[in-house]
Amino acid sequence: MPLVLPPSVLGFYLLMAFSPKHGIGELLHNAFDIQLVFSFKGLVLASIIYSMPFMIGPIKSALQQLPLSLSQASYTLGKSERETFIKVLLPNIRASVLTAAILTFAHTLGEFGVVLMIGGNIPGVTRVASIAVYNSVETMDYHAANIYSMILFCITFAMVISVFVFNKYKAKSPLE
Repeated sequence: MPLVLPPSVLGFYLLMAFSPKHGIGELLHNAFDIQLVFSFKGLVLASIIYSMPFMIGPIKSALQQLPLSLSQASYTLGKSERETFIKVLLPNIRASVLTAAILTFAHTLGEFGVVLMIGGNIPGVTRVASIAVYNSVETMDYHAANIYSMILFCITFAMVISVFVFNKYKAKSPLE
């Protein structure tokens, strides 16, 4: 659902779940004195939930493209499913994992709906670049909005280019 829900809808339901008066938030608040709403921890957790499908999809696809003989050979050598995953399958898809991680992080940098709902707009605590762009536009400070936007653009552009360069290099390098 995080893949297709509007981010503000997901953010609202996470806000309800993380609230110290409801569900998981109440349990965490009462048992461990942890508050997720309007905190950096909550912002990170909500971002992970929001971004997970963007990471899992490419990794799942890469795992499905591996030959079945890799895991079968590992099992015949006495390796467990866990050992096979960690020592055989994961190393064979590390380029896909790295690509998925970088692109997911870049996508999350610009997230607005979930971030605003869970983190709010607390300067020095939960205000992130996408919220700063919005605030600058709201106050008609287009110069600041342009600076924030250009920084986000440069960071995400550099990340995407690095993924393409890495994948091109990886495609040319001999098998390990």
